[in-house]
Amino acid sequence: MNEEMAETVALQALGWLVADQELLDVFLGSTGASVEDLRANAGSRETALAVLDFLVMNDEWVESVSRAQNWGNDTVLTARAVLLGEAGMQWT
Repeated sequence: MNEEMAETVALQALGWLVADQELLDVFLGSTGASVEDLRANAGSRETALAVLDFLVMNDEWVESVSRAQNWGNDTVLTARAVLLGEAGMQWT
């Protein structure tokens, strides 16, 4: 996955997130962001990472967004790693 694809994954995940008002409220509460902040910064790397970081806190959220977007369950984690610059890192 390249950076452009990872950004697309994050934007699609954001779209999925905002469609669920209850979960969106949890996200906004945990980040301190407002709906206006989210609108103004939806395309930023920081927002993309915030969305992906939030989702990976709960396996059910990852599975739900992955199912809804027809992704593999590793797509969210891979996109997050790419945006963090961790893709290709080898941990030993």
